[in-house]
Amino acid sequence: MKQMQIACAAALALAVIGGPAAAQITIMPAGPGGEPIQMPGPGRELKTGTGRIAGRLVTADTGAPVRRAQVRLSGSDILPKSVTTDTEGRYEFRDLPAGRFTLSATKSGYVTISYGQTRPFEAGKPIELAEGQVVDRADLVMPRGSVISGRIVDEFGEPVAEAVVTAMRSTWQNGRRRLQSAGRTATTNDLGQFRIYGLPPGEYYVSSTVRGAQEMIVAEMAVAMSVRTTVNAGDEAPRSGYAPTYYPGTPSPTQAQKILVGLGQEAQNTDFALVPVRLARVSGTVIGSDGRPLEGIMVSTAPRNAMDGVPLALGGTARTDRNGNFTMTGVAPGEYTLSARSTITMTSVDGDRTMFTTRTVAAASGEAQQEFGSVPLSVAGDDVANVIVVTSKGTSVSGRVVYEGGSKPNVNTLRISAASPDADGPMGLLGGSSSVTADGTFEIRGVAGPRIFRVMNVPAGWVLKAIRYNGSDITDAGLDVRGSEPLTGLEVVLTTRGTEITGTVKQGNEPATDYTVVVFSDDPQKWTVPMTRHIATARPNQEGRFQLKNLPAGSYYAVALDYIAQGDWFDPEVLERLKTRATRLTLDEGQVETLDLRLESGAGS
Repeated sequence: MKQMQIACAAALALAVIGGPAAAQITIMPAGPGGEPIQMPGPGRELKTGTGRIAGRLVTADTGAPVRRAQVRLSGSDILPKSVTTDTEGRYEFRDLPAGRFTLSATKSGYVTISYGQTRPFEAGKPIELAEGQVVDRADLVMPRGSVISGRIVDEFGEPVAEAVVTAMRSTWQNGRRRLQSAGRTATTNDLGQFRIYGLPPGEYYVSSTVRGAQEMIVAEMAVAMSVRTTVNAGDEAPRSGYAPTYYPGTPSPTQAQKILVGLGQEAQNTDFALVPVRLARVSGTVIGSDGRPLEGIMVSTAPRNAMDGVPLALGGTARTDRNGNFTMTGVAPGEYTLSARSTITMTSVDGDRTMFTTRTVAAASGEAQQEFGSVPLSVAGDDVANVIVVTSKGTSVSGRVVYEGGSKPNVNTLRISAASPDADGPMGLLGGSSSVTADGTFEIRGVAGPRIFRVMNVPAGWVLKAIRYNGSDITDAGLDVRGSEPLTGLEVVLTTRGTEITGTVKQGNEPATDYTVVVFSDDPQKWTVPMTRHIATARPNQEGRFQLKNLPAGSYYAVALDYIAQGDWFDPEVLERLKTRATRLTLDEGQVETLDLRLESGAGS
């Protein structure tokens, strides 16, 4: 029998985001630092030209060349490119069209760095290239990476091998603060030792678990293929285990302690013991919208704690049998949302390698046959039985796209999505997306619960103006979709009259070339709305100018800072402090505003 290899895209720390204001795709980097990778959206024409970007990579401590580093270039009109530096640390990209590009470099033992980045967790600077232009001094200085090392033991002080250890940062995400992986993990050896390297200097939280996301994905694949595993094995499953534990040895993320590492330093002796817990068995039945038990439904748990950075490590997964019954084992104590969803598993075989992709039926096919339901679940260590989950098919949401300010573009890749506004909500919420037909109409099937509607693959030159339902603007508020009655009349308005803010920044009487501009609404309620469109940032290009496009019309504050860490501009406390030093401005539809700002020091304290 040939050996089977399971590879899942979900195991990668990548997020693909369709930009609401441009026909491109953004792939967030998996590791700490690095610039998001820009890719052309579907239907976007790839371009070539005679432009060139070249430079040199050197170490921050000695100035020595960084050899064999990977340098990546991305832009909205090209496929991402990658080259390796030579023995002098030099690199070059040729045949580039005019456009806006991002550049980053990686090498083991060093901090992943972006062009123009001078501080940890700072966004890089764009490179704006004119037709035929040559930028030959796009140099990058790479600092040595910081390290967190230590040892994971059990309650008896014995080493725990194969434990996954993750470095995390406290960040604002979707209107709330939470712990988020910094993209660096390690696995303990037979002595329980771990070493997380390549970290930018800063403050981190460290967590460890002996059950990771990859195991759960493999278990789900096994269930989908009817392979016998301990996922539904009942008495065969272990009844004791370890809760995800945070340094210095607590299961509560709110009691975790920060670890500070300096540039190129190693925080040693980060030792802690995993917290033993009794693992529970959760069993119950999934009932469909027609009152009959559902077979083949995927049941999973997600924690309700917004500060938890390792949600996949806490719960379990199972699939219902022909009577709708499920048994989920190995569930640690905690507060969860237990959700049941229809899924399909697609496979492709290449020699002895089998690739699996699991998606909700709604996302995969757009058909209204999927079912979804969820219930709160509290686990204290004892088994939980007779959990009843009643599912719903959701409903359909239909409407049309309206184009204002120009002729209707010739585009067949436009899609309307119904996204969950809750970043911590259960996976598999009904929603999905729909393509837009030639006459501008669309229908999204299987929608249920709170939804924020967005546009993907917006054609170049167009921007989302508003999404309306029954005459009300729901662009930011969204809809809470209940029941099975179809919703009609959703209106998506695209316009060519996008806004633009450009300008320069001065430090004293001299032009500043290293800064971050933060622009945010003067209405604090818009700071924390899900998927907010009312906060934006910009870094200067190689000539010291900044540019922000397609903010919604409205009143804003603008401030230029010498440094602000990525994501801190979503913190309401930070914005409240910044507005006292900011410049007020009002943007009308289609307005181009030029600002001359003064450089301010930091985000305040």
